[in-house]
Amino acid sequence: MIELMIALSLGLFVILSATGLLLSGKAAYLAQDQNAQVQETGPYAIEMLSRAIRQAGYENRDGDGTPIRRTADFSPDIMGMDARSLKRTGPALAEAAPSATVNGSDVMALRFFGDGEVIVNCAGLIVPAAASQQHADEARGWSIFYVARDSGGEPELRCKYRSQKGWSADAIARGVESFQVLYGVDVDGDGLADRFVNASDIDALDDAMPLTGENALARAADKNRRTYWKRIRSIRVSLLMRSEQAARGDVPREVHYLFGSAYDRIDDKGTRIDEANLSPAVQKRIRKVFTQTILLRNDIGGSAP
Repeated sequence: MIELMIALSLGLFVILSATGLLLSGKAAYLAQDQNAQVQETGPYAIEMLSRAIRQAGYENRDGDGTPIRRTADFSPDIMGMDARSLKRTGPALAEAAPSATVNGSDVMALRFFGDGEVIVNCAGLIVPAAASQQHADEARGWSIFYVARDSGGEPELRCKYRSQKGWSADAIARGVESFQVLYGVDVDGDGLADRFVNASDIDALDDAMPLTGENALARAADKNRRTYWKRIRSIRVSLLMRSEQAARGDVPREVHYLFGSAYDRIDDKGTRIDEANLSPAVQKRIRKVFTQTILLRNDIGGSAP
């Protein structure tokens, strides 16, 4: 009888040990798999953003006939908004809603000329060439980036674009918990970025400009010609990526600084994400910040006011 009890105890110990090893191995595999997913998705999203940014302000200089060019009266090639989200089918930046933003994520819009052959938007669709100089401004292509939640509540970086069927948006990366943008602005007109600011700061610089014109329409046209949005020389983007599943143990909750802890704009929503303020259901996701500064390749116009 004693031998049987000892055998049962030893058997139970072996089973419990094997179960513990199995669960430990499964947890380690899940953590490794989810970390690999974050490490793969983050650089991919950064590369997609970088390509689109380098395309901003593109002009087709190889076409036949009279070349169509950007003029000072065109709207900016780069525009942005802080802590906003967009509707999938609304026109361009219309109906931007702060209430729908995901952790203070930003919106960035890029414009460029198409050629009807190889120039594509962020969805990979060919952008037609402008038919005439008169309608060239509105004919330019769009690549708009913002964050929204999918039907399951997962945040994703989306690319919004205009096609022949109208406006739409596609997801390009899942698990984007925050998308933040800073713009390198040439303040003194020497062609180099003097400081990095957010979209609200650029709007404030525009609002502080003394404008000329006999009426509101003329002053609005003057503002459009001289806007600081046309004086951007580089763009810094940052993404806080998270895994799709909880894969962290009982580790301390972290604070993620998308532009580093030295970035002191505490009013810039989404640049500092404290896991303690997130839903308990997602606090144990694996997270990593990816940041890149991209120099503009094309001249987007703009000179000192």
